[in-house]
Amino acid sequence: MAFALSTVVARSGLKVLEEKLSTLTISCGSVREKHKLNPKPRLRNPTWFTQKHRVSKDDVVTIENQEFLKEVVQDRFFNKTNDESKESLQNVIWRPNLQRTGLIARKIGIYPLWLKNGKKISTTLLQVLDNHVIKYYPPETYDPPRKRVGKIYNKKGCLLLGAEGADPSTFTREYCGIFKNSGVIPKKTLARFFVSPDAALPPGTLLTALHFQVGNFVDVRGLTIDRGFQGVMKRHGFKGMPASHGVTKTHRRGGNIGGGGEKGRVWPGTKMPGHMGNRYRILKGLKVWRINTKYNVLYVSGQNIPGATNSIVYVYDSKIITKRPTELVPFPTYIGGEEELPENIYDKEVHEFGEPTIVFNE
Repeated sequence: MAFALSTVVARSGLKVLEEKLSTLTISCGSVREKHKLNPKPRLRNPTWFTQKHRVSKDDVVTIENQEFLKEVVQDRFFNKTNDESKESLQNVIWRPNLQRTGLIARKIGIYPLWLKNGKKISTTLLQVLDNHVIKYYPPETYDPPRKRVGKIYNKKGCLLLGAEGADPSTFTREYCGIFKNSGVIPKKTLARFFVSPDAALPPGTLLTALHFQVGNFVDVRGLTIDRGFQGVMKRHGFKGMPASHGVTKTHRRGGNIGGGGEKGRVWPGTKMPGHMGNRYRILKGLKVWRINTKYNVLYVSGQNIPGATNSIVYVYDSKIITKRPTELVPFPTYIGGEEELPENIYDKEVHEFGEPTIVFNE
């Protein structure tokens, strides 16, 4: 009787175990199928915390209503935070060893300029978006002291900026909670900049293109264009083999990599085919030649700034010792006053088309 009872219990336990294994197999299969449908993209940060699945609606907002919404946001957030910033930052004095925050901008194209000596230069247009301060982390909060040493290694704070305001209903509740104490609408783009504690800005402060001045040198950081898997000619600029005269199927190959001799292996850093682009690169020591105050556009020297057109870049004061600002700069940022600014501010070496080029003396 006891043997029969134990057999029944064993069979019932085996049945429960088989059911659990079947459900586990089904769940694993669904995970595999989901992974096949949505594979992980290459070298991109996860955005699951900002995405929100919502039904798209065809409610088109008219131009008049768009202008009305901009006016409401301007009166409620921008002017209020700007007045508060003026009161709290009017007694701060800049020193050469202090580090200011950077800006979030959009690369919108290239444009030529002419100097007063007749030389033509190429510049890249960087439009500074509606940058607002979201939060400030003091050094002891962002990088707390170690328990053993009790010392702050990072003596600079961290400033969180946001750009491009968007509809809050397109983001998750957790993401919108980041902007709760800043007094601004949720932003599409966030960026962190290390600043000196004296350069801390209160949440909600508006930053414009006048944060920089003409003649200053800046560093620009951007994400290069993703070109996928490329060969050595496109990736590293190899010349390639001759088109004829005994060359067989090696026209665009890399050739010998020197694998023999002392160590028969591939040396680290050898230029070979592989994935090209989609890496963050920094272009340093670029001069600001012109500033458009109406549309918040910086004219920066060069046309090889990393990133495609309409991509996001990060602009900050140059870290090169010989190109750091030496004269008084707006610190910690430019706080607009009552004075009227011209629409375009040029460097002293740039020729303005409103000025004459040839003058005849009588």
